[in-house]
Amino acid sequence: MKLRSKLLLAQVPLVLALLVVGFAGSTITTSLGRDAQRILKDNYRSVLAGERMKESLERMDSGAVFSVAGERARGRAQAEEHLLKFEEELKVQEGNITEPGERDATETLRRHWQAYRAGLEHLLTQGEPPTRDDYFTRLLPAFERTKAATEVILAINQDAMVRKSEEAGRTARRFDSLLLSIIAAGCLLGLVASSTLTSRLLRPLGVLGQTARRIGEGDLVARAVVTGKDEIAQLSRELNTMADHLQQYRKSTLGELLEAQQASQAAIDSLPDPVLVLATDGALLHLNVAAEALLKVSLDAGGANALAQLDPVAREVVERVRQHVVKGKGSYVPKGLEEAFRLATADGERHLLPRASPVYAEGGAIVGTTVVLQDVTRLRRFDELKNDLVATVAHEFRTPLTSLQMAIHLCAEQVVGPLTDKQAELLFAAREDCGRLQGMVEELLDLSRIQAGRVELHREPMELESLVKKSLETHAGVAAQRQVSLRAEVLPDSGSVDVDPERLQLVFANLLGNAIRHSPEGAAVVVRGAIADGAARFEVVDEGPGIAKEYQQAIFEKFFRVPGSPTGSAGLGLFIAKELVQAHGGAIGVTSEPGTGSTFWFTLPLHAPPPRPTAP
Repeated sequence: MKLRSKLLLAQVPLVLALLVVGFAGSTITTSLGRDAQRILKDNYRSVLAGERMKESLERMDSGAVFSVAGERARGRAQAEEHLLKFEEELKVQEGNITEPGERDATETLRRHWQAYRAGLEHLLTQGEPPTRDDYFTRLLPAFERTKAATEVILAINQDAMVRKSEEAGRTARRFDSLLLSIIAAGCLLGLVASSTLTSRLLRPLGVLGQTARRIGEGDLVARAVVTGKDEIAQLSRELNTMADHLQQYRKSTLGELLEAQQASQAAIDSLPDPVLVLATDGALLHLNVAAEALLKVSLDAGGANALAQLDPVAREVVERVRQHVVKGKGSYVPKGLEEAFRLATADGERHLLPRASPVYAEGGAIVGTTVVLQDVTRLRRFDELKNDLVATVAHEFRTPLTSLQMAIHLCAEQVVGPLTDKQAELLFAAREDCGRLQGMVEELLDLSRIQAGRVELHREPMELESLVKKSLETHAGVAAQRQVSLRAEVLPDSGSVDVDPERLQLVFANLLGNAIRHSPEGAAVVVRGAIADGAARFEVVDEGPGIAKEYQQAIFEKFFRVPGSPTGSAGLGLFIAKELVQAHGGAIGVTSEPGTGSTFWFTLPLHAPPPRPTAP
């Protein structure tokens, strides 16, 4: 038997249950319909006849009154018309006697009607005009007896209609309960029978599922044993054939490659940091156990929609580094720990630093991106502890260092007494060293404020020309001591920027101080300011030894010093300058070649004037 036939056979009990319920409902409906027809046939027609007889009787009485009032022709015409109607309805009643006592009441009505009819005809046909006495003494009592007999018949049938309606209601309620019981029993029996047949039918599918699961887990010896000639049995044979082929495939070279891939996946899973492998369209291809645990992402959601499960911040970071790789910019390497993003987990907050590298096809095309989110939580904590320690030490150094500077200055200026030449030389050297130490302390304090987020910018519009000239005026004395000339190259009315002048002068101080310090005697340091690509661009050009390319990114990091450079700095000046420029919404960088000097540049957004009010 085919699978389709078996499925249809499993539905037969439900069909039979529906047929039984339908038959029961039809029988009950027919019975209720018969009850309603019986009420109409037995009583409603008699009630209708009684009402019409009453109406005709009253019209005939009105005709008699017209005759007594002197309008004999009108009264006679009206009475004769309704006399025939009363007779017709009385015959209908005589032929529709269904209730106890109704026959006697009908015979009584016939007698009273004959008496009333005889009196009415005498009244209407006598030679003399009828008098009031003829009507009230002879005809009216017969009229009232006839009307009372008619009302008796009406009451009998109306009471019967009420009684039968109540009996029909009770019968309907019994039938409702019976029908509900039949429906419940039929559905229950149908479901039990259908479920039993379906379970027997689907049992081979359970065998196929268990076999497929064992094969999927790597047990290629498992086979499905399903007898029969239907589609399920054929599917089991196909599954067994596939298992045979897989078993042979495992023994082949491709099988060894798969084992190598599994070993690679195991190696990725052993990494403690989350690893994601993305396609060029952003679909998730692979991930390791750490990614599933920390990022709460799974391939089960579908490759294209898997990244939607990520935390919004993590999703933005992953997409940014993926775009960097897909656009052909090479591997993405973070510039520092500050690029790490925060991720809330069940074990607490984690700091993850993104890295990415391209996945190449055989032809060299990029087919995917591998993203590694390095857990730098401990490094960030160590960095925070180090920063706190540095800030504390710098703050504690500041007060005694100021006192030391003041004491050396007073001694060097011979305020407290004369000095020998040797003593003066030593004190001047000590004062210079104290100045360098004071600069390092100030840099450390600026660093602590930046990292604590306590740097507030008080912006105001400033002309490019005034910013450049002010920075040169500040460093003119130091440049003269080093025999280095300073020159400004900025056009008047070049434009303005919204900046914090004090903070921006600190940027110029770091760049100009480095340029003057590394320039030889007789060299020139040029500061330029101009508008380029919709932003203000400043450049500090020196004639120093230059910077090798491998150090041009690192010099903007904390505590970094180019190997071989002279001592006297904590390596924080450029880092502070970068943070302040970025806080203004700009960017900073350097262009340099060893032996040809360096050009440090930074950009700032232009000042946006307030919109002009529109004319009313």
